[in-house]
Amino acid sequence: MIRHLPDEAATRTLAEALAAHQPAGAVVHLHGDLGAGKSTLARAWLRALGVTGTVRSPTYTLVERYPLEGGEALHLDLYRIGDAGELDFLGLDDVEAALWLVEWPERGAGALAHATLEIHLAIEGAGRVADLRPGTAAGEAWLAALTRDSRLSTLAELKP
Repeated sequence: MIRHLPDEAATRTLAEALAAHQPAGAVVHLHGDLGAGKSTLARAWLRALGVTGTVRSPTYTLVERYPLEGGEALHLDLYRIGDAGELDFLGLDDVEAALWLVEWPERGAGALAHATLEIHLAIEGAGRVADLRPGTAAGEAWLAALTRDSRLSTLAELKP
């Protein structure tokens, strides 16, 4: 599924739909260059899940934890790690979060859980393009639910 996100309001719309249909324990890998909108999407997603207060980018802390009803969400930014082995020092081995949002997942390759959903973001003009790809059967069901969500009808669908 590929959608055009002309502005931040469109990004919020996508985040709200993603949050409404996400399966328990979802692992989302957020791909894209610097400035592609990964943190903006993650922030909007966390807000849609009810997170209040400051939603910080984990650029320097590497991980931020957010309490949710029925669990917690983890937002990771792996841009600053040198290799996947550094993830061992974050103490996340036994964490069973309701949602994992992982920016720069390629830097943690081999040490991260397989993605339920991969989201590839790219700058296009003044907006963004979001390419959503399932990584598991749960991810396929998630995308199927998204295609039926009327909120996304306001976002232009692009062909691969």
